[in-house]
Order: sequence, then structure tokens, then C-alpha cells
Amino acid sequence: MAEVVALPLKKPSDVDVVKPLVNLITSTFSTADNPEDYSSQIQEFSKLRNHAIWKAFEKYESSLEVIYRYYDQLHALEAKIPPTDVQIPFKWKDAFNKGSLFGGRVSLTISSLSYERVCILYNIAALQSAVAANQSLETNEGLKLAAKLFQQSAGILLHLKNTVIGAIQVEPTPDLNPETLHALSSFMLAQAQEVFVYKAMFDRMKEAVTAKLCIQCSEFYAEAMMMLQKDSVRQIIDKDWIPLVAGKQAAFIGLAQYFQSVVCKGNKEIGEEIARLQTAIELLKSGQQRSSRTHLFQDYLTKAERALADANKDNDFIYHDRIPDSKHLPVIQKAALAKPLPIPEHFSSNFSDLFAGLVPMPVHQALAAYEVRKAELVNREINELRVATQFLNGVLASLNLPAALEDTSGEVVPQSLVEKSVAVSSMGGLSKLDSMISELPELLQRNTDILNEAERMLNEEEASDKQLKEQFKEKWNRTPSAKLTETFKSNISKYREIINTAINADKIIREKFEAHKRGMNLLSGGVEYMKASLPHPGSGGNQDTDASRLLRGLMEEVETLKAERDTIEGELKSATTDMKEKFLMSLADQGSINEAALSTEALGRSYGTLQQQVKESLSRQQTLLARIQDANNEMIQQRSGTDGSSRQERDVALKELAAAHDAFVELQRHLSEGAKFYNDLTSVLVAFQNKVSDFCFARKTEKEELMKDLTQDLSRDSAKKEPPARPPPPQFTPAGSMESTASLPYPLQQPQIMPMPYAQPPIAPYPQYTACALPTGYNPYATIAGYPHHPATSHQQQQQQHHPYAAYPQQQYTVYPTYPGPGYQNYPHKPVP
Repeated sequence: MAEVVALPLKKPSDVDVVKPLVNLITSTFSTADNPEDYSSQIQEFSKLRNHAIWKAFEKYESSLEVIYRYYDQLHALEAKIPPTDVQIPFKWKDAFNKGSLFGGRVSLTISSLSYERVCILYNIAALQSAVAANQSLETNEGLKLAAKLFQQSAGILLHLKNTVIGAIQVEPTPDLNPETLHALSSFMLAQAQEVFVYKAMFDRMKEAVTAKLCIQCSEFYAEAMMMLQKDSVRQIIDKDWIPLVAGKQAAFIGLAQYFQSVVCKGNKEIGEEIARLQTAIELLKSGQQRSSRTHLFQDYLTKAERALADANKDNDFIYHDRIPDSKHLPVIQKAALAKPLPIPEHFSSNFSDLFAGLVPMPVHQALAAYEVRKAELVNREINELRVATQFLNGVLASLNLPAALEDTSGEVVPQSLVEKSVAVSSMGGLSKLDSMISELPELLQRNTDILNEAERMLNEEEASDKQLKEQFKEKWNRTPSAKLTETFKSNISKYREIINTAINADKIIREKFEAHKRGMNLLSGGVEYMKASLPHPGSGGNQDTDASRLLRGLMEEVETLKAERDTIEGELKSATTDMKEKFLMSLADQGSINEAALSTEALGRSYGTLQQQVKESLSRQQTLLARIQDANNEMIQQRSGTDGSSRQERDVALKELAAAHDAFVELQRHLSEGAKFYNDLTSVLVAFQNKVSDFCFARKTEKEELMKDLTQDLSRDSAKKEPPARPPPPQFTPAGSMESTASLPYPLQQPQIMPMPYAQPPIAPYPQYTACALPTGYNPYATIAGYPHHPATSHQQQQQQHHPYAAYPQQQYTVYPTYPGPGYQNYPHKPVP
């Protein structure tokens, strides 16, 4: 009874989505404290895509659920990661282009999840139309499903018409042109209204209602025909569509007139009935003629003809009503049941987000900003504590305290130095420190090589692009590599600056190590070794005075102060606040996140008390040092005994050992955290290298596609050239003939040129890459100015000489999963002892 049309599907290409997504999620969402592993979910996502993109060509209702599930996962994932950061070269071919003599189809390749979503959404609309067209329109279930699917298809196409340009940000293929999408949406809506007409006929609804539905259906087809006849649309769609639409537009007016004539017959309005039947017959025949389908509503045409014959007979013998002009017939009111249905939140019936653990991108960005604020606060407070403690140790060492209080006889090693020697030996001694320092060049070289390899890949890709641009001139119309790699190169410069600053820090470490190497060697040798190396000035008698006893009490306060600071530092490092839920609630309630206000409030609650304790500790130190210096001066005046050069030499030696212990502890902490910095930086650089590798691979795929299209264009141009004109045939007069010269009996025909296929649209430029931000967290070395993200304060600059690794960034890096990366098989990930 009916002929409805299904839209063609876009043809996809297989592509590896696993590796780029693993790299992106690892580099974007993972931190050392919270590593993210979504390998299994990404594998499932890849299987779902492969199943969905090809299942769509099996035009059954079950295929819809498969493509629905993939779209829902894709849409959810797009909201959580930057869609333009995904370096996956998604390639889709135009749905209407049937190819050319030389093969190939109009296609577009873009590395963006948004483009993939748009193409999948179009295929959902096309598959819905195909499933609707396959339904039996003679059953109630088939009519209901077809009407629903055509309306959903119209809604999807209308949504794409308004959003496609903003989503892909390049010139789309003809099937995704907004004018095309608008025309297709109108076409699907008209077919949905047509199904409602059939449903009214099936349900034997009142003729007046059916007539209203028919007149509205004709209006929808008139709008669809207007849209389909636009040049940009007409030249790509099936050539039978416009005649079919034109025929239905006329036929449904005829059907409306027929059903309204039945209403007139019931009202005994015979004249109007005859006029409407005459119009109905004329329009139904016109519909058959326009559509070239002689069967189009033939059954209703036959009914109308019979009804007209009966009405004329009754009017001639019984009613004798005047037959009005068809132009003056009352207008039939319209009733629109079909409407574009909005896109649902989830297409699939039982959606379960594979990436539920990943927060939406605004929340992730807010969390990253919060971590930066938190790291700055923690680093600042811990740095103030460490700088103050370092200054305190330096003052005590210059006063030879507490060794001066214990070295009363000059014959034994002071107990404080004995404890320092035991501590140094337990931490590995000088050899351990020397081993850690010797590992720095290897760690540095590893990171430098990874960064160099990433830069090499970018340079090679850019050089290849420039060469092809010079070769093909204006035909090489893709975005130049130099514009797309600006962010990559900016990050390379920042990473080099970080590495260069770390090199300077390594130099400071070595200088400090050499300066205190002798004292650390004595401490590592044990008590007897130290005793033998110390000068022996002889007994100075009992030096226990009021001042010395006061100093011993003050030294105990110093140890208490240091212990309190260790506790405060531990609490600063361990304090946590779960901001995810707060940011999620803010996003849900307000549609946006005021990260600065929420973060400041949360940090004040979590760290306000600890910040106050830091201030009090620094204030206590100033008072304590003033009391220690006064007591020490008094003790020197009260002591008597040998104060000659030998005694001074011993004091210098004791100060050297105390300073060596402090330097050992400081250097070991710096080297441990410095080695962690290099290893964590390795994981960041490998993630960065992987992104560069994905980008280069996507550009290579794009290059191959464009070169293929250019080759096909050159072949078409070659075929299009006409052969050179042949000379005219010779003219002659046969001997003995009186006739004029004659031409050859057949003309020379020029070869017929095949019409050119649609021009290949420009290959989509790759979106700007956003560098993976270094995951944030506490790093105690970010105090020297020069790190590009967190410049130091003037106070921190003043303490530069005390913090050789202060150049390290105030961020915590991701845990490196499987070092090294592509092209670095010769670099094993050597654990730091």
C-alpha cells in the first residue's frame, strides 16, 4: 500500500581506539597517589564500536540496540575527556556518494570524539529509517513502531543540523551539511505523518480526522520537496526521491479531498461532495504521474471514481445541487501528529557507564586546580619549616652545640656526635650517598632521550608536511603541522627548562657533597675512627656551670621543637579533603563550578590550624635562638681551663662533624626525592611522547588519505582531458562525377566525458593539542624561581643555597606503568635503591 524511503548509512573505517585512549586517560587522570587503569573498559569499548559500526548494516530492530549502546558510551566518554585531545583518526565516508569511475568515495577524517559521535548519531537516524521502512504498515505494531522511528530519526537529523558545525568545526561531507540534514529531517517527518495517516485508516477513524491528517501530510511533503530541491541537496540524493515526494504531496491532498467528500455525503452536501471527488481524482492521478508510480493510491483512486459516479447519478435524479468551483471549497483544517522527537539522555534501555569512575571534564579540571592550590600551600608551609630548621642547625653548629656541652674533658667523643655517627652509618654512610649521586646522570639522560625522541618525531612530521605542501601547492589543503604543534613545542620547552633547572640542582648537590665529604667519611667510620681524628687538648677540668646547665635545657627544647615540626610536616602531607563530591554537586546544582571559592574554603578548614602551628613554631625559634646565644656567651665566660690553639682546633673539628651530619641528612633527603622526581618525570615524558606518537600516527593516516584523494583527482583530470582535434575529412570529387564534394557518411563524435564526482572536502585539521598537565601533589623542591608553572617568592629565592633541588616542580607525577615507550626499548626502568 505504501512506499517509504530509508536513508543511506555512512560507511566507517576500522581504527585502533585502545592505545590512544589508554595513553590519554593515563596521562590526564592518573596521579602517583591515584593511578587510573581503564584498560579492560577501553577494550570493551573497542569491541562495542567494532560491533556497532558494522551491525548497523543489518537493518533489523535488534541492530538498533547495539548501536544505541555504543553511542551512549561514546557520549558519556566525550563529556569526561577533552574530545579534541583524542588522537584517533576517525574516518567516515559520505552516505550518498556512490563512488566514481576510479573508485573511492567522498570521506572525511578527523581526530575527535565529537566527529565520531556525529557520524554515529547520523547512522542511528539512518538505521531507524531503515527499520521503519521494513515494518509492515498493515499491522498495528508495525504502524506504531514505524511512526516512532521516523519521528526519532527526524529529531536526530534536526539536532545534527543545529550542532554539526560546532561539533566538528570544519567543512563536513555533503551528507552532514546543515541544508542536507534539514531536508532529510523534513522528509522523515513527512513519512512519520504518512504513517499516522495509515494508522488512522487502519483504525477506521472518522473521515474528518483522516482528512486533516492527510492535508497536514501534504504540507510536510511540500516543505520536504522545497528543501530537497536546493542545489546542494538535489545533486547528492537519490534521483527518485524528488518525484516520489512531489507525487505524494499531490496525492495526499487528493486523499484529504476524498475523505472530506465522505463527510459531505454524510451531511447530504452532494454538490460539495462531487466537487471534492472531482478534485481528489485529479490530484490522485497527478500524484501517480509525478511519481511515475501508477500504483500510488490506486485503490483510493478507484473508490473515488466509483463514488463520483454514484454521486453524479444521485444528484442528477434526486438532489439537483449546484456543484461549486473547487477553488471555493471550504478549507480542510490540518492536524499534525508527527513531530521531531528530542534525543533521549540514553538511547539504550539498560545503560551502564563503562567509565563511571572518570569524573566530567569540568570536575577533573577543578580537581586539578584544587591540587595545585593544595600543593602550593603545603609546599610553602613545609618549606618554611625546613628553612627554619636548617637555619637553626647552622646556628647551633657554629656554636659547637650541643657538642661543647658534652666535651668537658677533651678525651672522648661527645655523645651527640656518637648518635650522629650511628645515624649516618644506619643510613648507608658515605658510600650510599656517593652511589645515589652517581645515579643522577643516568636518570637525567633517560629523561633527556625521551624528550629528544618526542621532538624528533614532531620535527620529522613537520618536515614531511612542508615537503608535500611544496610538492602539491594549493592542493595540499590540510592545516600545516606548525600550527597544530605549537602546544607540543611549548611543552617541550617547558620540560627542557625543568630538566635544565634540575641539572643546576644536581650541581649544587655535588658541590655540597664535596664540601662535607671529609666529615661524612669520619661519621661513617664509627666512634673510634672519629676519636682518632679529633685533636686532644687535654683535660680542662669540670666545666659544668649554671650557663651550661641552662644550655642543656635549651637543647632539649630544640629537640622538642624539631620533633613537633616533624609531626606538623607529616600532618601537612597527610591531610586530605574529598573535593570530588563537592565539585560534582556544584556542577549539578549550578551548572558550573566556582573552583576558587570552594577550594579556598576547603583548604582553610583543612590547613588553617596547621598553618597557625607553623607560625607559632617559627616565633618560638626566634625566642629560643636568642636565649641560646646569650647562654652560650655566658658559658664561655664562666669556663676556665685550656683555651689554646689545640682547643680551638678541636672545636672546629667538632663543628665540622656536626655540620657534616646535617648535610648528610639533608643530601639524602634531596637525593631520594630527586631520584623520585626523575623517575616520575619519566612517566610524564613517556605519556607526553605517547601523545606525540598518537598525533604523528593520526597525521600520517590523514596524509595517506589526502594523497590517495589527490592521486584520484589527478587520474580524473587526466581522463577528463579531450583528445586533440582531428583534421577534417578530405573532400574530393570522384573522377567523372558531376556532384559536389561530399562529407563522410558519418560525423566524427567527440568522446563523452563522465561527470566529475564531488570534490574532496579539505581534510579536517587536527584540533589543538592540550598538553597533559603535570599531575599535582606535594613536592618539597619547588622553591627556586625558574620553574615555569609556580614562580618562587623572594623569600624562597633567598633560601636557594639551602635547597639544591628547589628547582623541581611543585607537582606530583603519574606512576609510570610500563617504561619506556615506543622507541626506547634500551632504557629499562631502574628502581631507585
